[in-house]
Amino acid sequence: MDLNDYTIIKEGEAEILMHAKNEVFFNKTQVNNRDMSIAVLRTFISKRKQEHEALLSKRNKKNGSSSDVEDKPNDCDINIEKSNDQGLEEKPNEDPCTASEEPVKIEGKVRGKLKPPRVLEALSASGLRALRYAREVEGIGQVVALDNDKGAVEACQRNIKFNGSVACSKVESHLADARVYMLTHPKEFDVVDLDPYGSPSVFLDSAVQSVVDGGMLMCTATDMAVLCGGNGEVCYSKYGSYPLRGKYCHEMALRILLACIESHANRYKRYIVPVLSVQMDFYVRVFVRVYTSASAMKNTPLKLSYVYQCIGCDSFHLQPIGRTVSKNSSVRYLPGFAPVVPQECSDCGKKFNMGGPIWSAPIHDQDWVTSILADVKSMKNCYPAYERISAVLTTISEELPDVPLFLSLHNLCATLKCTSPSAVIFRSAVINAGYQISGTHVNPLGLKSDAPMDVIWDIMRCWVKNHPVKAQPADQPGSVILSKEPILQANFARAVASLSKAQAKKVARFLPNPERHWGPKLRAGRQITSKHISLLGEEAVNGCLNDQDSEHDAKRQKIEKSNDAVAES
Repeated sequence: MDLNDYTIIKEGEAEILMHAKNEVFFNKTQVNNRDMSIAVLRTFISKRKQEHEALLSKRNKKNGSSSDVEDKPNDCDINIEKSNDQGLEEKPNEDPCTASEEPVKIEGKVRGKLKPPRVLEALSASGLRALRYAREVEGIGQVVALDNDKGAVEACQRNIKFNGSVACSKVESHLADARVYMLTHPKEFDVVDLDPYGSPSVFLDSAVQSVVDGGMLMCTATDMAVLCGGNGEVCYSKYGSYPLRGKYCHEMALRILLACIESHANRYKRYIVPVLSVQMDFYVRVFVRVYTSASAMKNTPLKLSYVYQCIGCDSFHLQPIGRTVSKNSSVRYLPGFAPVVPQECSDCGKKFNMGGPIWSAPIHDQDWVTSILADVKSMKNCYPAYERISAVLTTISEELPDVPLFLSLHNLCATLKCTSPSAVIFRSAVINAGYQISGTHVNPLGLKSDAPMDVIWDIMRCWVKNHPVKAQPADQPGSVILSKEPILQANFARAVASLSKAQAKKVARFLPNPERHWGPKLRAGRQITSKHISLLGEEAVNGCLNDQDSEHDAKRQKIEKSNDAVAES
């Protein structure tokens, strides 16, 4: 191997060798994705350890401290839950004595030893992500890197050797179809990482089976044009949900992906608990815990909703799929009440588009977000993309957790053809009306609120009374909305909570891209042509084209020389 043919790329503590040709996929932009994954993985290992210790403590208290118990541990003691088979938590209505790892006996007592978590990177390409996990995450176990491209596996194995003994002892690379490998290794991995080029939908069925109980599934989707409503019928065929093209489309993409993962998990009596869901750059990334429980799985319809979006104004309404009715100690699961909206919008009189189903339960666990953010801040030098991921996590930590989707203040004003109030003034009016409001990490202009749409429009009517607009045709949605008198009299006096803590401290929350052409890149093996300037930049494309021309010239000269030699002989 001639090192002159390779470029050494360093990210975090890992280094990889990249060939000058586009043989194995690598995208520098995904440093944000990899850093966020490492931060979540560190928190997962910490939480996993805490959960295991709590479980042991609970069982020790339950079994008492008598000598009989110590000398003759019962079946529940021996079967302390196994991280590589079952979960870390007891599930409701299930026998806590589940299959487990072999316990370690200390002084006559039974102690379950928690094994280091096994990680599967299902689509590894160069292996950079797997190498960073192995070298940077303390307490991690074996990392299995898969790819079904022979060149990628060779590159990954080369990079493993290049990264020294730690990488060689922890990372192994295999040539395999990720779907088949995950299906043949059920409940074997504590963490499964899916980061495909495009849609992850074909991998989800096998991925949810490969994760242990209480394990983590990390999943990326980069087909944002599909998820955000550009091709609704394609989204439905891949994810089982129909997208809507509202300002909230990127958050809806997150919720469609979560609903799809939940659907696949439910087929195997499993369900998901999202801990972090992020929209960054050109993709969405979700981190979910996977659990097994036939009884808890019945709550899935309560977490899913259809979305009704008015085609005339910005009003949207959620239609839950299911509901529960409690009587004494029993709970009945019933279809949701419908319809939540009339045939025509009560605000502007236009029709509704219907999308979904989407995940309408919380998409983050704020306890996890706080822990991840604290970890990132305490190890800022370990994250190449520290500024970006800390900004995103800060914004997520201030989001309202139980409010699906969001409004755009600029869109509300565009509907009414009025000047826009500042975000602080509008937020103050909502707070003064007795409701909550926050920003969203998806859109710097987005506002999440638990206020119903009639309250939002009343606030805007009061704003327009103080800031009149030109007369519009009577059939326009804005004219219909403004023709009604507000029931609520808005108070625009500045509220104390109108600025979030991060805004008050002027913490950066939405950062510009660090360089031009910061986005998706070509698939590995694709020939670079002049049409790829928008993706790679003129300089990079011209450099590649010049290299290709010089290669063609060298080949032509070689052929000419061989032809001359044949002619002379």
